[in-house]
Amino acid sequence: MRQFNSLLKQPELIALNARNLEAQAAQEIWKAVAPDNLAQFSHASSIKNKQFNLFADNNAVAAKIKLFIPSLLIKLENQGCEVTSIQVKVQVKSTPPPKAKRIKKLSSHAATELNQLSEKLSGTPLGEALARLATKAK
Repeated sequence: MRQFNSLLKQPELIALNARNLEAQAAQEIWKAVAPDNLAQFSHASSIKNKQFNLFADNNAVAAKIKLFIPSLLIKLENQGCEVTSIQVKVQVKSTPPPKAKRIKKLSSHAATELNQLSEKLSGTPLGEALARLATKAK
């Protein structure tokens, strides 16, 4: 069986790690130059061939970034990046899974009160419904 360290020296993992480090460096630069309201809804992908690649969460953010491209290029130049263009792509995030519904239970006091009320209204549809509700709460 191979040792774990020898697995980390695989060419595929080395290339993946290098790509990850490039993306992290680009993201740090993006956080430094982007306005806060845009930085939280976008992320940098890479800097390749003097092109800064960004992904926006939606079309509105992408359009806003495109409006700021001239000033962003100046800020990137001041940061020491040799960038001549910024490419913005939209990458829509998948919707988060729905939150699990919390089951609401009646307190024992509420259940006894409902039971008493159902006895007063016995023989009526409302009394029967209250009785079913009271028995489920117990």
